Amino acid sequence: MRVVQQLQRRAHQVSRIVREEGVRQVGVRALHNAARRLGAGAEVFPVRLEDVRAADLGSPRPVVVPPVPADGRLTVNWVSTPPAPGSGGHTTMFRLVEHLESLGHTCRLYLYDVYGSRAADHEPVIRSAYPGFRGPVLDVLDGMADAHAVFATAWMTAYPVFNDPCAGRRFYLVQDYEPWFYPVGGLSALAENTYRMGFHGFTAGRYLADKLRGEIGMSADHFDFGCDADRYHLREGVRRDGVVFYARRLAPRRAIEVGLLALEVFAARHPDVTIHTYGEKIGSLGPRHVDHGLVTPDRLNDLYNRCYAGLSLSMTNVSLVPHEMLAAGCVPVVNDAVHNRVVLDNDHVRYAPATPHDLARALSDVVTTPDFAATALAASTSVSGRSWDAAGHHLEKLLTHSL
Repeated sequence: MRVVQQLQRRAHQVSRIVREEGVRQVGVRALHNAARRLGAGAEVFPVRLEDVRAADLGSPRPVVVPPVPADGRLTVNWVSTPPAPGSGGHTTMFRLVEHLESLGHTCRLYLYDVYGSRAADHEPVIRSAYPGFRGPVLDVLDGMADAHAVFATAWMTAYPVFNDPCAGRRFYLVQDYEPWFYPVGGLSALAENTYRMGFHGFTAGRYLADKLRGEIGMSADHFDFGCDADRYHLREGVRRDGVVFYARRLAPRRAIEVGLLALEVFAARHPDVTIHTYGEKIGSLGPRHVDHGLVTPDRLNDLYNRCYAGLSLSMTNVSLVPHEMLAAGCVPVVNDAVHNRVVLDNDHVRYAPATPHDLARALSDVVTTPDFAATALAASTSVSGRSWDAAGHHLEKLLTHSL
């Protein structure tokens, strides 16, 4: 049965691509090859070329905002790439969506899939991975219904949000500076152009809002990172034996090359300390290495509680990982960068230059800390008041004020 469903899904993908692109697809292949050379890392161009062609930023479409009903309940369209289980960006988006739903607002999810799959193909995964979401799962290529607000959630989704004629003020959930995902060139320009579409930004942390306002002139508000204290917390009686590294080759901004070299230097200095890695399988780093691969959030809390320090590198906006490590009493070692310091703003984070030896020294300083139990407790306490409810309340306040 599963094989039949996969074959049917593939047939729908092929028929959609042929129907939409037709003979143009022959020329499009050259652009796909160029995307791979430019670092897109995918067989398919990350945005539909028809959407880019249609987006004349010099002639924006007039936007109509429906009146807000007397009860104040809003309807919000969210345009997203197909959500994957465990994806940090999608998890944050659904936290905001579910908060709005809990307050009586209606949220619709419109999927933007350049691979040609239908929304119905993705809906079972979404319902399983994000069971709190109650709204419909739809296909943005079929057009959007009118709403009070329409959110883009990644640079490629901004194009259909800009082009679609539906009513609703345009907003942009910005969780990273996505032009930095690519080498300077065509793809980085296409991503940066989306910040000039006239949307109002709602950014993950103050750094991105400051950058978009100061460098591009985009209006923006920000929300502070929360922490899921129900899932990430300090466990008593767990013996710590190592350090942990979030290692992902598929996300170059996480600097796996620098991190692995830092662990190599650290292991030579501390052969008795276990090195844990997770995110994806990377192979053996030596006799004291445990390669966990992809792990569930609950297992991740156990892993953080077993480690003195966690190496978390980000060359763009900070990830969710450092706050989650702190909650479990695991001290994050982070590359020293303005975007990390501004967003984290936590005295228990250790910053080091992004060189293997400097990062290794920072890890050494943590694992040799006297009375580490006290350090772990202080680190965990430092994020105990953070929750995602604050971000949700800020979003509702922004929408209510704007509309």
